[in-house]
Amino acid sequence: DAGTPAISDPGEELVALCAQSQVQVEAIPGPCALITALSVSGLPTGRFIFEGFLPMNRKNRRARLEELGNEERTMVFYEAPHKLTATLDDLRDTFGPDRRELTKLHEQVLRTTLGEATDYFVQTLPRGEFVLVVDGAPTPAAQAGDPQQALKRVEQLRGEGWSLKDAAAQAAVEFGLKKRALYDLSLGK
Repeated sequence: DAGTPAISDPGEELVALCAQSQVQVEAIPGPCALITALSVSGLPTGRFIFEGFLPMNRKNRRARLEELGNEERTMVFYEAPHKLTATLDDLRDTFGPDRRELTKLHEQVLRTTLGEATDYFVQTLPRGEFVLVVDGAPTPAAQAGDPQQALKRVEQLRGEGWSLKDAAAQAAVEFGLKKRALYDLSLGK
């Protein structure tokens, strides 16, 4: 009917109770919005994460998305129509407006960016359940040579307790930059 039971729905509780009571549960392959959307997304599918439904509370939803900010794997989310625009706003604000996204709408596939999807659903009433497939964060290798991204990496490493010297050296290696130049840039020279 609405997809594969126990995949991000209350069916998982029933299956857990059956397992605890030693009642056999058999799986019969059927429709699964997660796999269907991922397979037509055009985004990398070799490794992905399934987040299911994000928290309803905006603060908790944003906190979860912040945790996923540097996730490099393709991310898959489910969303209800009445929360779609708020979730797209939070995805865009957290991941940036240019991150690629696919929305499966009434068996329609919409390939766009988070910014464009937000604009689209401000003007188009969301109906039905949605599967959002979001491109993972670019890897440092994909950003090679970008001093601004390297500075962000230095700050990330500093936040993890690295010294400025060591953080600049590591980021320089990851981004193919000169260690001394990145260190000086970090100091604002």
